[in-house]
Amino acid sequence: MRLLFTTWAWPSHLYALVTQAWACRAAGHEVVVATQPALVEETGRCGLPAVAVGHDVDAVAMVRGYALGARKGGVPGGRGPRAAGMLLAHAESMLTGLIGLGRRFRPDAVVYEPTALAGPLAAAALGVPAVRHLYGTDLMARARNVLPGLFAPLAARHGLEAVDLYGRLTVDPTPPSLQPPTAPPAVPVRYLPFNGGGRPVTLPPSGRPRVCVTWGHTMAKLSDRYFLLPGVVRALHSAGLEVVAVVSAAQVPLLGQLPDGVRVVVDAPLHSLLGGCDLVVAHGGAGTVLTALHHGVPLLLVPQLPDHAGHAAAVTAAGAAGLLEAAEVSPERLREEAGRLLDGGTARAAARRLQEEMRRQRPPSAVTADLEAVTGRPA
Repeated sequence: MRLLFTTWAWPSHLYALVTQAWACRAAGHEVVVATQPALVEETGRCGLPAVAVGHDVDAVAMVRGYALGARKGGVPGGRGPRAAGMLLAHAESMLTGLIGLGRRFRPDAVVYEPTALAGPLAAAALGVPAVRHLYGTDLMARARNVLPGLFAPLAARHGLEAVDLYGRLTVDPTPPSLQPPTAPPAVPVRYLPFNGGGRPVTLPPSGRPRVCVTWGHTMAKLSDRYFLLPGVVRALHSAGLEVVAVVSAAQVPLLGQLPDGVRVVVDAPLHSLLGGCDLVVAHGGAGTVLTALHHGVPLLLVPQLPDHAGHAAAVTAAGAAGLLEAAEVSPERLREEAGRLLDGGTARAAARRLQEEMRRQRPPSAVTADLEAVTGRPA
């Protein structure tokens, strides 16, 4: 098979596709990743062939728009319409280039992460199946009645009608317990963490409860005030916990003066650290949540964006996390919730149940057979 993977230029969305793309290449299939120019270099660092299509969109400004409650790009209404407008802008920027690449590459299927909606449109134009690859709780399921109308003009410009933006097949690395009942049927796959190509860091054993604090990559890009990690680290360190702050190099200047004894780890893959941790305190990104659950580690989540809130709500409902609204974050509340999650054992047990649920799923190598079936093209 020839498989065209695609995502817009957001690293965490790319990382969600990496292990499946690797599995397909290892099975003898030809893989190309198409993305906006800003992500081509990072795709290469992930060990995958990359081709730039379209042009870059200022995603940070658009996310900042709905995070701050402003109107951006002429898209009126609440956060949902503004977020959908952002996805449309990405699709518009990529679609012509993606179709052109497809005509040269001649893929048997287009594999896309659920917000890269140029993917199913290009697949329809090329006459091949579209395969949706989730990266967490299927939050796009609730937009099923909204997206077709929003994307219809773009489809029509390319001579397309009634394109199913949800693809012929969905691949899902999320434990079923975290999916809403409205989610469409999916092929389950085991979640294997990939958090970037940095050097792994292994933590030595500790005599105290160890808490990993990470705030992903998005929030610091939007505004310093959304990057809550320094205050969280200080609050938890004062409770006598061993605190490990996992940050990117770009976030280091935002840390300020941290207390002595706080370990700061820079540009290391999160999955290399979490096996030695007792709790993860984070923003609620899908990759962070699933990586923690892969290790059976409970979480304390402070979501600030709608998708983070959706992932956080799912894992909290499953009993594996505590949840704090950003407005209620204080040193006292952070210490109280962290202590409850560390001392009770209930959240740890729930996280381990989800870990076992994930381990029972088939590995990405097995999903290549489903891709072969949907395309009718074995290796």
